[in-house]
Amino acid sequence: MARLGLLQLDSVPVVMRTQYLPLFARLGPYDPNLLDRVAYRDDEWFETWCHEASLMPTVDEPLMRWHKARCAAGQTWKGLVRFAAENTRYVDVVLDQVRERPLAPGELEDPRPNSGDWWGSRSDGSAALDWLFRVGEVGIRRRPGFVKEFDLLERIVPSEVRAQPTPTEEEAHRELLMRAAASLGVAAAPDLVDYHRLPKRPAKERVQELVEDGRLEPVDVEGWDRPAYLHPDATLPRSIDACTLLSPFDPVVWFRERGERLFDFDYKIEIYTPAAKRRFGYYVLPFLLGDDIVARLDGKTDRTERVFRVFGAFAEDGVDRGSTAARLAHALDDLATFVGVDGWVIDGDRGDLIGPLAAARGGRS
Repeated sequence: MARLGLLQLDSVPVVMRTQYLPLFARLGPYDPNLLDRVAYRDDEWFETWCHEASLMPTVDEPLMRWHKARCAAGQTWKGLVRFAAENTRYVDVVLDQVRERPLAPGELEDPRPNSGDWWGSRSDGSAALDWLFRVGEVGIRRRPGFVKEFDLLERIVPSEVRAQPTPTEEEAHRELLMRAAASLGVAAAPDLVDYHRLPKRPAKERVQELVEDGRLEPVDVEGWDRPAYLHPDATLPRSIDACTLLSPFDPVVWFRERGERLFDFDYKIEIYTPAAKRRFGYYVLPFLLGDDIVARLDGKTDRTERVFRVFGAFAEDGVDRGSTAARLAHALDDLATFVGVDGWVIDGDRGDLIGPLAAARGGRS
């Protein structure tokens, strides 16, 4: 977690909650309760708005205050800003209730049905809590089922962290860019800016300042059509022996432009694409083998039947399908173990790798 520095959250549990999968890709099967303990019981990490909704180390809380200040000043989340301005008394009442005890939106004394158009079917209570979260008054822990529990941020972030001076927006951006560089090793400016979803134009100026200060080293990467930057502590591993399936929200692939530059891998999440127009499937997992992405797989965890269902498997151009399928079968074994089912089955016929994968599965003793 320290090397990643950031885990994106997402509510779609097709395989399992996405924050658990980047660690699985690096460690293999592990106990996901360890992450829950670090983030939601020990408060070593905290939820914040960063690379979308994210978990970050609690010690980095000062670096995200600029984002909360922008929201409080009405520069972001315009609908939520308008709601808070029109419902100041109600927002204050909601905050008073959180002071009394941590709670979920439905536990408010008056959750209030939605009175506007900002959150669809969500209650005004949910909107008030979300506003208080965005401006830094409250934080979020998670109950079983990924249910949000709101508590005062001061009861989540330790006093010694809250007492730290608030960096200027420029200072915070420079430090976040350095953290991104440490996590990525070598990166183009857009990669660094996207890691914490910083404002693009000013953040690119901060990258140049880091170069001028000697904190980032400009380098050339073969095949890249733009400058790259190396973190001073980056090391080149002697070998990479990965054999794992990646979440769509893994830092290896979450910035599509970087994925194309590194792996010649054209990737799009098709959750919001109409079914008839999807190329590969609803929730597609890239398959990382060695230091290359060689295939992608569409699947879903079926907890009722306790199996992982494979709907499609697709090889990238130029890979050996037989050997790739054999390694993919081992990666699926690990994934099934990790998500807590008894095994995996082929439940579809899409893709040029589905046949070899079926043969690899059937050829086992």
